[in-house]
Amino acid sequence: MTHRFHSRASAIGARLAALALIGALASLLAPSAATAQRTDRRATLAELDRYIPKALAEWNGAGVAVGIVENDSLVYARGFGVREVGKADPVDAATVFAIGSNTKFFTAVAAAMLADDGVLSLDDRITRFLPQFQLYDPWVTREFTLRDAMSHRSGLGRRGDALWHGTPLSRDEIVRRVRYLVPSSSFRSEYGYQNIMFLTAGQTIAAAAGKSWDDVIRDRIFQPLGMVASNTSVKQLAGRPNVASPHNLAPGETRPVQIPWMDIDNIAPAGSINSNVQDMARWMRFILGGGTAGGRQLVKQSTLADITGPHSIATRVVADTLNPTRHFSLYGLGIGISDLHGVKVLQHTGGIDGMLSFVAMVPERNLGIVVLTNVAGHNALYTAVGSRILNDFLGGPTRDWSAIALQQTRRAEEEAAKRAQARYAARVVDAKPSRALGEYAGIYRHEMYGDATITLEDGTLRLRYPAAVDVRLRHLHYDTFLGGAPSTPPDSPDGAVVRFALDARGRVASVDVEGIAEFARVRDTEAGAR
Repeated sequence: MTHRFHSRASAIGARLAALALIGALASLLAPSAATAQRTDRRATLAELDRYIPKALAEWNGAGVAVGIVENDSLVYARGFGVREVGKADPVDAATVFAIGSNTKFFTAVAAAMLADDGVLSLDDRITRFLPQFQLYDPWVTREFTLRDAMSHRSGLGRRGDALWHGTPLSRDEIVRRVRYLVPSSSFRSEYGYQNIMFLTAGQTIAAAAGKSWDDVIRDRIFQPLGMVASNTSVKQLAGRPNVASPHNLAPGETRPVQIPWMDIDNIAPAGSINSNVQDMARWMRFILGGGTAGGRQLVKQSTLADITGPHSIATRVVADTLNPTRHFSLYGLGIGISDLHGVKVLQHTGGIDGMLSFVAMVPERNLGIVVLTNVAGHNALYTAVGSRILNDFLGGPTRDWSAIALQQTRRAEEEAAKRAQARYAARVVDAKPSRALGEYAGIYRHEMYGDATITLEDGTLRLRYPAAVDVRLRHLHYDTFLGGAPSTPPDSPDGAVVRFALDARGRVASVDVEGIAEFARVRDTEAGAR
């Protein structure tokens, strides 16, 4: 009995040893999970080399640069297309683009660094550092904090951009004039994207640090991270050899039009940073690394967790058919927050005249994605490519995001055209202006926005405010006109509504410009913003 037991035990042991040997050989011969993942990643990246040029052509784009960071390494950095339409200079990973509103997260991180230093608190009232700061409501002025300014909960909504866009007003003057902007909702009750409040945050940072916002960003972020190609002003692009030119693509057009760089230094903390894929990869590695760079903790992990945590509900997600695993859309300080395929995603887009950008970071996967493009207008290439990469890396279904976005964009443009045509068709036909066209010409003033000038040129009214807005007024009916580009056909249904009002004596007293404000007519006053 004992001998039989030992024999059986020996046989079992031999079998187990054989199985162990087979398993060991199999592990040597078969690829490991890590190797399989690397192979899969190589295939994904190789597919991007085919997909991105195709998408660029579909959108009639100029150039695009794409960077992907994974596990603290820049695993993909490529450029496609050209820096300027009509020229052969190619886009590469070193080409500088504007990142637009992706600047906002830099501003928030700079504030977090100063908070770590004890120079300020994110819950400090703005008036502690900017005692002249005022909002429309005195109570909101007293309670308004740096955290409020950077989480888009001021109650002002997406309004006031005409105050800075293309105007000569300084940062301080723009912050001063915001006191005239009437709220669109109550304080802290809802999300309302607000560029001027990020300017206010930047000016607060500057006052606390005793140096300009630009110097804070350079000294605390660009230099420690080695972002040598990045800057905070278009003025610093002069003489640089590898810079993309901005373009615009109008609906229905097949070729982007190169446009000048616009100086937006007066709103810089909200959107003026210029960078490239290589530098943005350093930025994303810094954030994904918990605020460390070069072995130094530049911002505390707890503070970084605070600013990348939810502060406002950006969008109430009901059903996202393209991303059914997305359940919420929130906003932290300078960065959007959502979930996708079971992980937290930090995401933001940016856009200025002729440039669009996309940035997404997934801390749990050590993943970062940046897409930079140099065509604005009829162009969702940046979000299409970014969404494709994000979903591919997170294991989502493979979709042609470019084709989907292109279809959605075309549908939206068709619907907008139908609305414009319906408005034009509903006009009162043959209803002449109340006054002779020359009587509408003059200088019109708003206490916040300053002066708008209307002139009569070659039988057509033209509105200018102050430099970025230059539109021809085409008569709709009575005292209502449509403002469009000077090249817009006279019978086009498109354009912003520009409506004049007469006073009790029948004289032209004011003009309401859709999307901006109502300007009161002034007499015997020279043009120019106060």
